[in-house]
Amino acid sequence: MSKYTMAQIVTLTGINAHTLRKWETRYSIIDPERTDTNIRYYSDSQLKKLLNISLLTKNGFRISKIDKMSETEIHDAVTSQITDENHEVEINALIASMLDMDEMAFDKVVKEQIVKRGLLVTTVEIIYPFLNQVGVLWGVDKVMPAQEHFISSLIKKRFFSSIDQLSYPKDNAKSIVMFLTEYEHHELGLLLAYYIAREMGWKVYYLGQNVPVINLKQVIKDVNPDAMLTMFVTPIHKTVLPKVDDLCSYSDIPLCVSGNPENLEEIIEDNRVTYLSRPEDFIEFLKKEN
Repeated sequence: MSKYTMAQIVTLTGINAHTLRKWETRYSIIDPERTDTNIRYYSDSQLKKLLNISLLTKNGFRISKIDKMSETEIHDAVTSQITDENHEVEINALIASMLDMDEMAFDKVVKEQIVKRGLLVTTVEIIYPFLNQVGVLWGVDKVMPAQEHFISSLIKKRFFSSIDQLSYPKDNAKSIVMFLTEYEHHELGLLLAYYIAREMGWKVYYLGQNVPVINLKQVIKDVNPDAMLTMFVTPIHKTVLPKVDDLCSYSDIPLCVSGNPENLEEIIEDNRVTYLSRPEDFIEFLKKEN
């Protein structure tokens, strides 16, 4: 069983510490455990319950009413709120679906949001903030690798499905090579870029993850792209500058770079690359180059 501190619960649920303490004294629904030194901590089941409580209170439910509801009634009430305009509702629902490894619950949220908002807005406003929350959980060892892989696979499946529905680019369309270099495996951001470029009419050579940099030299020669995009997401101790140096030596075509800012301190101001801090930056780049 995982243990969460109050600070971690506050970060994950958005319920402030004062409110948690007040609920604990007034209602039976909140009952944290305590260490030998009387410090509160919360279990997995309590986290999921608090995520649902947070979701409901933000949608007008009084905590006094929630306190009298059964687990089934709380679940049904949460389900009925998932189409609300408040993104925190969807994000909390996604966290709960990940912890439960519930594919149907995950798909329900994502499909409805894509229909309502489109893939790009859904990803930027819901999936990305959700993944940031996953990062919080991962950073405090509260997410099993299996849970993270499970949810990542579902998101990838949704991206590929959406990409497959796009029209093929024109024969004279601009082209871009997308890839992750060695030891980079987190490709969700790259898949979003794939979708954006295809939706804007670009031809995409998508190479995926863990591509040896040396291989790019031949790829560039073979397809003669108009641009390249890579991301450095995994926290690393070695500099990424040598990889950027190699890529820039293979061609003078524009190189876009994104990812974890801690990895990119040396190259953010490098005039050989275009640094992308958000999806909108990539959209502007594609418009400018087209």
